[in-house]
Amino acid sequence: MKKRIISLLLTIPMLFTIGCSKNNKINQSEENLEGKINIYTSIYPLYDFTKKVGGDKVNVTNLVPAGTEPHDWEISTSDIVNLEKADMLIYNGAGIENWTDKVKNTLENKDIVYVKTSENLELHKVDESHSHDHDHEEDEHDHGIYDPHTWLSIENAQKEMENIKDALVKYDPENADYYESNFKTYENKFEELEEKYSKKLDPIENKTIIVAHEAFGYLCEEYDIKQEGIEGLTPDSEPDPARMTEIIKFAKEHNVKTIFFEELVSPKVAETIAKEINANTEVLNPLEGLSEEQIKNGEDYFSIMEKNLEAIYNSLK
Repeated sequence: MKKRIISLLLTIPMLFTIGCSKNNKINQSEENLEGKINIYTSIYPLYDFTKKVGGDKVNVTNLVPAGTEPHDWEISTSDIVNLEKADMLIYNGAGIENWTDKVKNTLENKDIVYVKTSENLELHKVDESHSHDHDHEEDEHDHGIYDPHTWLSIENAQKEMENIKDALVKYDPENADYYESNFKTYENKFEELEEKYSKKLDPIENKTIIVAHEAFGYLCEEYDIKQEGIEGLTPDSEPDPARMTEIIKFAKEHNVKTIFFEELVSPKVAETIAKEINANTEVLNPLEGLSEEQIKNGEDYFSIMEKNLEAIYNSLK
């Protein structure tokens, strides 16, 4: 009995020490999190670029939930509340976010740094004569006069990551070398990605693709590809019978064998057109947002762009 009491007395201090140790780890973890730059991003590519450049110096939250189509997403009251605690908001600009003015006018947090990643990029103006307006006014959303899908140009994406890097260096100059080093790593990856695209696509002539919506203009310009969108710059409405007839005729005239659709949008229209012309359907990802499964599987900008390359190449060869 005495031995049991002595053993118990010896055990209690050990349990207390373990408990304190666990509490210290929790507190240290909270302190580390508080020491990071608290950043919110508007769309997936910017979230990915920010995490890559910021590394363990930043805490990054993407406002648009995984698997959500960002064109029509609206910022909520809870998002505004969270942004009051943010150090930085990184957004694309060029019209894809229709809520930034609301945020700037609403937030009491006047210290937040706004980073517009499309700054100084050469933007494509929207061709209004090619907007595919077919009496869907109730579904249309004003995304401005520019094509906002800048990140699908590999060159633009690199510049957008560089803009994020420059903002972090300015905000946190003590860790400038860290951000510069991280950016250099991915700068090389962008160059490798460009080489892969050029090697596969440059030798092909008469490159034409049919896509769900005209998100790939910047990419197509770089590799001399003609894109024909079933819809215009936003995938928020279905084409009417007249537009379907136009697309089917176009596909036959240009010998198109693949109709591309997007994972965040129903493939029904693409499948209907493909069936009519005996073509295949395939995913071409505009990287506006990844699904939870893709994120869980470790997909990122570079892996998705490589899959896009394979999809485009296989449709043209």
